[in-house]
Amino acid sequence: MGWHGYLVLWCGVFGAVALIGYGRSLAGMTREQRMVRAKGRIERVGEPRHGSSPNDGIAVVVSFQDPATGQEFTVTNDGERGERISAAWKGREIGVHYPRGRPHAFGFTSDLSAGGRGLGLPTFAVFLVYAGLVVAAAIDRGWPWALLGFCGPWALSGMYHLPGNIRDRNRRLDGLAAMAAVPGRVVAVLKNVSVDADDGHTSTRLVPVVAFTTLDGTSVTAYCESGLRDPAGSRGLDITVHYAPDDPAVFVLDVESERRSWKRDMAVNVVGLLVVAVAAVVGAAAVAGVAEL
Repeated sequence: MGWHGYLVLWCGVFGAVALIGYGRSLAGMTREQRMVRAKGRIERVGEPRHGSSPNDGIAVVVSFQDPATGQEFTVTNDGERGERISAAWKGREIGVHYPRGRPHAFGFTSDLSAGGRGLGLPTFAVFLVYAGLVVAAAIDRGWPWALLGFCGPWALSGMYHLPGNIRDRNRRLDGLAAMAAVPGRVVAVLKNVSVDADDGHTSTRLVPVVAFTTLDGTSVTAYCESGLRDPAGSRGLDITVHYAPDDPAVFVLDVESERRSWKRDMAVNVVGLLVVAVAAVVGAAAVAGVAEL
């Protein structure tokens, strides 16, 4: 079987995966659609133990009500329980999801509206089919088809989302100016050591934990993954925390540094979009030139 046969097999397999996935979504049969979603409330927050793993998240006790039965549950985030809780305070509302009829198989999410239709896998399968067709066109007809096929949709997607990204970035910059400043303290430094299975290289990840009290008296415990120059020796350090009044989980230690970082990220995104757009135009021009010949 030649490579064209393998291409047909590739497209057929992933095309079938996409069709089955979209069909299950339309029928409401995906795992995400079958999940029950409820609103939970943090009742108690534990202080992370210095030197423990950051993968566990902040220990919390959460209460929620099963919408189907009205039964109340009080649970903890021990073991694998969905998203890691990296910012917690008594009274914070978080999302709880679980299979229908199995509330004890719960998981947490910080986004109360989190959910979906289970379209991730079928959409990725469609992308693999498209990628296979572009590669085939590039092999048969030359490299311009690769530029046009990959960079063209990427550039169109970037141009479509760029205005929204700019508005979102501006809102974040405005949010920095509206942040409240309160004293805080680094109460622990969490440590995770991993060893590469291939070369045996050891890498260490340090995550400081900060505690601060908002202006309205809410005691917040949160992971602080950036903003400290020496995370390893930061335990017990007094700091100033700038937080969003409507959501204390959004906070920074250095407002000016964060503002410069967001502006730099936007500049990089714009330059990247221009590069991809130019590559797509070059590919289109080369394809048009070959067609005229």
